[in-house]
Amino acid sequence: MTNTSFRPRRSCLYMPASNARALEKAKTLAADAIILDLEDAVAPDAKDSARDRAFEALEAGGYGSREMVVRLNAMDTPWFDTDIQRICASKADAVLVPKIRSAADILEISALMDKAGAAEDMQLWAMIEMPLAVLNITEIAETADSTRLTTFVMGFNDLAKEMRAQQDRALFMPAIAQTIMAGRAFGMNILDSVYNDFNDPEGLEQECRQGNAYGFDGKTLIHPGQIDIANREFAPDENAIAEAQAIIAAFKDPENAGKGVITVNGKMTELLHLQQAEQTMAMAEAIKALSE
Repeated sequence: MTNTSFRPRRSCLYMPASNARALEKAKTLAADAIILDLEDAVAPDAKDSARDRAFEALEAGGYGSREMVVRLNAMDTPWFDTDIQRICASKADAVLVPKIRSAADILEISALMDKAGAAEDMQLWAMIEMPLAVLNITEIAETADSTRLTTFVMGFNDLAKEMRAQQDRALFMPAIAQTIMAGRAFGMNILDSVYNDFNDPEGLEQECRQGNAYGFDGKTLIHPGQIDIANREFAPDENAIAEAQAIIAAFKDPENAGKGVITVNGKMTELLHLQQAEQTMAMAEAIKALSE
């Protein structure tokens, strides 16, 4: 499995692959990842041309350090086979597959990627947007140990549709908790679902803060205007960085050599807090590197 733990994914922006202007604009945006969308954002009669545009954009490059992902059409559609063949031959960093339902889906797609000659480090990202995916989430996550699977992407619009439910984030809390726990148990990354109202920055900010607190690595986005908020809310702030630095420095102090529990700024601090501090600093350094 590709180790992508400390690659920033604060903001992952969906861009319709059928829109040439959008693909060009993506080169100038501060998103950590660009998801070239062949699925929901593309009408059926534009699927083939969108695939061509995505392939051409990836070959031309110019996206800098942004992680480049392509969301394919689902496995049971007439476009999937050509999608995966073309994109596996491209310079994409990952393929994102919608409508995943089981571990068998992941095993099949990963094997198809190998057969199609995908680069060794090309990842498989899976949309968690079907009720069966939530019910099978542990078995799906477990395949990360033996396949290209690295990342779960929540999709609450489709999940609400499948559940015949209204959009209510409280309804998805069990799915959120199960997906994050299963993903982390097998070393995966997990991205939050989109926030539909791109004219509501306050609501987006609140949802990003909640997602960060719950353990998501970042948020998928539908509009460039959402990028700055996601980047800010999913990055360690100054207080978190200062606290992490203090914890690391305290454990390095010769007086604390061999200790499992020490006091830092008046708080009991264990080795697990040291590990969290090191993770915080690794992410802060990775984010800093993006701007250099």
